[in-house]
Amino acid sequence: MTAMSQHTGTSTIRFDATPYTIDKWTILRLPERASAKLPSRGQVAVQGAINGHAFQTVLEPDGYFGHWMRIDRKLQRTAGLNTGAAATLEIELLKAWPEPTVPQDLETALAAAPQKIQTLWNGITPMARWEWVRWVNATQNLETRKRRVEVSISKMNSGKRRPCCFNLAACTDPNLSKNGGLIDPV
Repeated sequence: MTAMSQHTGTSTIRFDATPYTIDKWTILRLPERASAKLPSRGQVAVQGAINGHAFQTVLEPDGYFGHWMRIDRKLQRTAGLNTGAAATLEIELLKAWPEPTVPQDLETALAAAPQKIQTLWNGITPMARWEWVRWVNATQNLETRKRRVEVSISKMNSGKRRPCCFNLAACTDPNLSKNGGLIDPV
């Protein structure tokens, strides 16, 4: 991994893992020994290579003290990944977190919010923005989601830089947590 740009000085974690499909997603769950080497049971920003092809992502917690990652179709193709076939990975921590994809409802609320809130949003770390996005996305119930967007704006208006009171090590993806999809498939 000599071409990685934001190297943190931490050692590279090498492992083999098998991608599998849940609904329409291809995911890869890190082996326990690899996940245990990470500094947090919550989200962790990494860069690495899968079958020799570079990627950068934020690993998600699985709710069982481990981590998983979604593998998009482009990376599946370029790395020659097939579900059920082992892949070789090398990962290392990123010093600077990538920006999250902000869901449309939260993005719209932030754009309509007073300048004070927009300034706070722009002043927090990408890691903190990931936490807000993760909290909003952690429900499929439209009313609950709408309320979470409203509460996010209200909390930021009060100066809160992070959402409060949710388990950062829990799997907050409703599709995966509700159907037990992250229980070891083997």
